[in-house]
Amino acid sequence: MIRLFLVDDHTVLRQGLKSLLHQSDTLQVVGEAENGAQLLAQLPATPCDVVLLDLHMPVLDGLATTKRLHVEFPEVRVVILSMADGERAIGQVLEAGAHGYVLKNTDHEELITAVHTVAAGRRFLCSELGLAMLEKVLATPPDPATKPASGLSAREQEVLRLVADGLTTAAIADKLFTSPRTIETHRQNIMEKTGAKNTAALIKTAASQGWLG
Repeated sequence: MIRLFLVDDHTVLRQGLKSLLHQSDTLQVVGEAENGAQLLAQLPATPCDVVLLDLHMPVLDGLATTKRLHVEFPEVRVVILSMADGERAIGQVLEAGAHGYVLKNTDHEELITAVHTVAAGRRFLCSELGLAMLEKVLATPPDPATKPASGLSAREQEVLRLVADGLTTAAIADKLFTSPRTIETHRQNIMEKTGAKNTAALIKTAASQGWLG
């Protein structure tokens, strides 16, 4: 069971998230807070695995809180949940120690996938942001000296293209008539073979190398 702590200054949103996440039998909401200061005060007595953290909050915002968590509670995984989609904001919190970044309009399946992914020790960037970064990369003419996705199996290349198309793990599993766990294994293998640290880096590499043609 993955223990979650919800941090957002909007009570209605927190309650909605709590209700949504309770639909999963692998997740448990163990705490709630309106800002980073309240979170840090409660964590010593409320152990958790993953913090879902809003970026813009009063008292102590998401960026400052992430920096504190990275130092004071390094075992806690952090997923930023925000409407901010600017590259600068995303880059700042990831550099500060966040393990995932998800937009608030992301569907519940992808949010749950994000929690499971970071809890398993990996990083996660929601598909909408990944696609936006991909479009930016594709706006620049590719290097003509491209090469095939050497080292990837035919199925892994297929999964890679679907990831780049913005499909969630569950959607890819449905499309390829297999299980989400199998797709997660393929994604992890792709990450290891390409050396990509997260989905955004993977898509950027794939696009620049001409692997998505």
